[in-house]
Amino acid sequence: MAAVAAAREQAKLLQEVYTTTLEVMHQHYFRRDGSVLPARALEDVFAGMARLSGSNANWIAVNTKAMNIDHEPTTSFEKKAAAELGAGKEVYEVVTERMYRRATAIPLHANCVGCHTKMFSDPPKTPRFAGLVISISLATIDRPAPVLNDAPPAR
Repeated sequence: MAAVAAAREQAKLLQEVYTTTLEVMHQHYFRRDGSVLPARALEDVFAGMARLSGSNANWIAVNTKAMNIDHEPTTSFEKKAAAELGAGKEVYEVVTERMYRRATAIPLHANCVGCHTKMFSDPPKTPRFAGLVISISLATIDRPAPVLNDAPPAR
């Protein structure tokens, strides 16, 4: 039963992520005044998921220029994560008494690298990355799971 409960919670979270993403994509890409960059649109997904789940997510620059001042690594975790990801590590995580923080490398492909490096120059010889930081309060994990309307009856 614990596996089913964990799967149910994961499915709920994924449903929230996909639904929020769909709503944001419609808001940003079906507009007459032009669309926005996908990474910028995802910041609205981050905000929506923060409201729904209490988690936080943000971008950090790793080994390219930050295109937004808010993407500069500022905390000691973000600075260490950027260094680790830039050195080739795929994931950097830290667990404290109150918080789980995870940073993952997000590869910047040809369409992204052109803006994040010198425009109209040869592509960099080494892979370029941004970072995605996710922070989850462990206090929210320790709370009892809510009773779901679609949950099967207890036996």
